[in-house]
Amino acid sequence: MARRISMATRSELVAAIVERYRLGGRSDKCRILDEFVAVTGYHRKHAIRVLAGREKRRSGNKSNSLRYGSNVREALIVLWEASDRLCSKRLKPLIPILLPALERHGRLELDDALRSKLMAVSPATMDRLLTEVRMVARGGQRRRAGMSSAVRRSVPVRTFGDWNDPPPGFAEVDFAAHSGTSSSGSFVQTMVLTDTATGWTECMPVRTRDSGNVIVAIKQARSLFPFPLLDFDFDNDSAFMNAFVVSWCRSEELEVTRSRAYRKNDQAHVEQKNGAIVRRLVGYGRFVGAEATAALGQLYVVVRLYGNLFQRSFKLQEKTRIGARV
Repeated sequence: MARRISMATRSELVAAIVERYRLGGRSDKCRILDEFVAVTGYHRKHAIRVLAGREKRRSGNKSNSLRYGSNVREALIVLWEASDRLCSKRLKPLIPILLPALERHGRLELDDALRSKLMAVSPATMDRLLTEVRMVARGGQRRRAGMSSAVRRSVPVRTFGDWNDPPPGFAEVDFAAHSGTSSSGSFVQTMVLTDTATGWTECMPVRTRDSGNVIVAIKQARSLFPFPLLDFDFDNDSAFMNAFVVSWCRSEELEVTRSRAYRKNDQAHVEQKNGAIVRRLVGYGRFVGAEATAALGQLYVVVRLYGNLFQRSFKLQEKTRIGARV
């Protein structure tokens, strides 16, 4: 078996034979290629690409690395902060709207060259330029599912692969706990309802997790959606999986499904909103009592239209299966 060589040695070998390979005839190229494959262990097709396209790729990488400088990065940071720290794919189409406003209010002073670069920068490049400033603290504890019950067994499971692009009205529902560093005692929780088709999200603070408060919060959130709700997809939390809540939903002709325990991808839409809306606005502190519940309710009233009407959202358009991979 041929002995493996290091990447540095491979680069030196390519530099030594690439000109002979390009200038050689057909028989010479075959012989050089056979030797190169035997020494490097490369697949033959990959070896051909390495020897034939090395200079072209190197020059392209060099030009790209020099295109955007620190001035572009600093302007992007201002845009990113002004957009409430959107991800790059959502920030990209917002730049033509934000730039004139920021210039008008004196937040940015741009020349024509810098403005052109900001309009042309791709989301992937924005991710690279903003890497150092994206220092977002993460925390929280994983909540355990409750014990199995007859009610839970009566509710069908819906996984992340079972949605099949539903119309508006199919909502995922979850709790975001405001317990701080300890989950003991009573504390406020935010019920988050996210429509899977449109991303429309409503947040309702709940002082305690009893069934009556849960039903009241669902009624209030249901009245705020701009379209009728048809289905609630809960997790396995006992606050949802009990006879009172499930029976009330079914009496209102609402379909009820649930996710699998410890499979957060089954509720990916609402889990994303837990972080992007609740945790970003409120954080991970502990909130207790009626006063804190009322304050959270006032906060969510203020921000609900901003998040639902003035923030761009995007969703998966299609899936393609290639063998065992999707």
